[in-house]
Amino acid sequence: MLRNRLHDAGQGPPGFADFAAARYPSLVRLGTLLSGDAHHGEDLAQMGLLEVLKAWRRLHPGGDPEAYARVVMTRLAAKAGRRRWRGETPTAVLPDTTYAGHGDLDADLDAQRMLAELPTPQRLVLVLRFWLDLSEQDTAEALSCSVGTVKSRTSRALATLRATTAQQAEAPPRRDAGTRPESGVAR
Repeated sequence: MLRNRLHDAGQGPPGFADFAAARYPSLVRLGTLLSGDAHHGEDLAQMGLLEVLKAWRRLHPGGDPEAYARVVMTRLAAKAGRRRWRGETPTAVLPDTTYAGHGDLDADLDAQRMLAELPTPQRLVLVLRFWLDLSEQDTAEALSCSVGTVKSRTSRALATLRATTAQQAEAPPRRDAGTRPESGVAR
């Protein structure tokens, strides 16, 4: 679809539309993990592709446009994480939520939620190290920090995830959404 729109409009250098159409879903997944939000992840993917388009003539024949997009997306996510305002944050758990923990989809969503709750620098390190499988040195270069910083952020992030997982395992299942909290009587 993206390839057809670029091709029909006569936009973009040769090969870019095919690259964008083929890699867009994986870039959106990466963006979602980097930002902790699906909508911001899509924005990151689009901004990454825009920068690849600008640099396409340098990247296409012998370069790696996907690696370039990942670097751009990582830097944009780090920059967004340093901004003061992070969007709306609910102050209480909604009463109609259900207990997660039944099936693989719930586990995936739970892991994604826990990852999104980490501070941006820790989330970026985990995504680069374990999702993109970068070495400590490559992660440090991508984030413009030292290898020691990568190690400490990884350690802190994993400790936070372990503590969160332990708390969830000890917590009782949530009440049914159809009961009143004060009486336990159905509405």
